[in-house]
Amino acid sequence: MVLSELRNYIQLNRRVPLIDLANRFNTDPNALRGMLQKWIDKGRIRKISGETGCSTGCCKCDPATLEFYEWLE
Repeated sequence: MVLSELRNYIQLNRRVPLIDLANRFNTDPNALRGMLQKWIDKGRIRKISGETGCSTGCCKCDPATLEFYEWLE
């Protein structure tokens, strides 16, 4: 996967959870965070983190399901 594929997918979908990106590109979420940081540094996307999860307070939600990336242009 190249950065342009990642960019194109986020542009097309506008707001994407990290877990969807990991599944789509068959890549570890931590590896994707590094790639996504390149676009964040360029001001093209922003990270949106969910704070509460499923609201049950169990703390079992995967952080990748609560972390979103949004295209800014």
